Amino acid sequence: MNTRSKMRVFAGLAAAGLAAGALAGCAAGDGGGSADGKVTLTFWQNSTTGDGQQYWKDTIAAFEKENPDVTIKMQSIQNEEMDGKLQTSLNSGEGPDIFMARGGGKLADVVKAGQVMDITKGLTDATKTAMANSLSAFEIDGKNYGVPTAVLPEGMFYASDLFDAAGVTETPATIDDLEAVNDQLKDSGVAPIAVGAKDAWPAAHWYYNFALRACSQDVLNEAADTRTFDNECWLTAGENLEEFLKTEPFNEGFLTTPAQQGAGSSAGLLANHQAAQELMGAWDPGVIASLTPDEKPLADLSWYPFPEVPGGEGAPGAMMGGVDGFSCWINAPKECVDFLNFIAEQDNQEAYAKAFQTVPASVDAQAAVTDPVLKEILAAYLDAPYVMVWLDTVYGQNIGNALNVAVVDMFAGQGSPQDIVDAVNNAAAKS
Repeated sequence: MNTRSKMRVFAGLAAAGLAAGALAGCAAGDGGGSADGKVTLTFWQNSTTGDGQQYWKDTIAAFEKENPDVTIKMQSIQNEEMDGKLQTSLNSGEGPDIFMARGGGKLADVVKAGQVMDITKGLTDATKTAMANSLSAFEIDGKNYGVPTAVLPEGMFYASDLFDAAGVTETPATIDDLEAVNDQLKDSGVAPIAVGAKDAWPAAHWYYNFALRACSQDVLNEAADTRTFDNECWLTAGENLEEFLKTEPFNEGFLTTPAQQGAGSSAGLLANHQAAQELMGAWDPGVIASLTPDEKPLADLSWYPFPEVPGGEGAPGAMMGGVDGFSCWINAPKECVDFLNFIAEQDNQEAYAKAFQTVPASVDAQAAVTDPVLKEILAAYLDAPYVMVWLDTVYGQNIGNALNVAVVDMFAGQGSPQDIVDAVNNAAAKS
């Protein structure tokens, strides 16, 4: 990644860190050991089947071979259940030693609660160099609380065969173009866009992207610091989304459709050509591949950036995205940090990218991305003026949950753009 992109790629994370105030950091812990020097680490991750889960089994086995006194006990937790179970575990004082983290306000909240380890001094120079462009996602007040595994720019995944069958010759550049394409897809007998609104966040991501187009980068960042959402662009984003919803762009039964589980999920509808498109992050190719009839990558899968929405303050080409990674529980053994450094190694990052069909966080491993769709995503990511992290991540769990629920209410015809703004401001006032 060039220096220009590096400086802008995780807009919002520094602001989210500042919002947490002066947070106390703790050094690597000494728990989990025994008198004979043996150490056991508990590890929670969200790949429950297929190549992703196998990657973690193989990586753990390789780490244990290099560290014979360490045993890692892995628990695979479905993605939609992870946040709730993790928060319950952390609040109980018995958190897993190694757990998924996504940075931003969510991470700042667990730092403030004293539930995550400051690993700044434990990071190797190799990790710092390889992860230089994404490590800031896990930085709060100058201290590091995790190591990234993947960068996850968002956009529109689509089945090019279905576009061809509908007579679509160009991918949409603007939201008006998207509405016209959706009409063509409907006429061809296919659902234009699949969305897993049952899980809330996939529906909310539509609002995030409309906000990305309506609001300037400064406004988005300032909201993470001030926790106020009074700029008129927040309302404009909701109004633009409301107008889009009136065109009925989504699959039948979208309110009860899950995002990533089974053939009837939004990813499954695309995988089985029952819907032509899905708005999702860069992990989607791997999820889709697991849901095709032969459990292989979708041959005609393609991608384009979220369309521009004229009249907004967002910079053209700006992207919504995220960073997946892992953190250590506050009382985890110091070997937890060793494992995080291990998964940051180039070979392990390249294997991660292959197993999950995604973009690795390591700049050294990104050269190994060969999938045409992922290469196109990576190119757009590197060229973006800035990448804003998911709003429910940047603004923290309480605000994020309120935002997601309010957007789903509007999807269901039970809320308005003003209700979204009010719900977010009300949640912010209680945070």
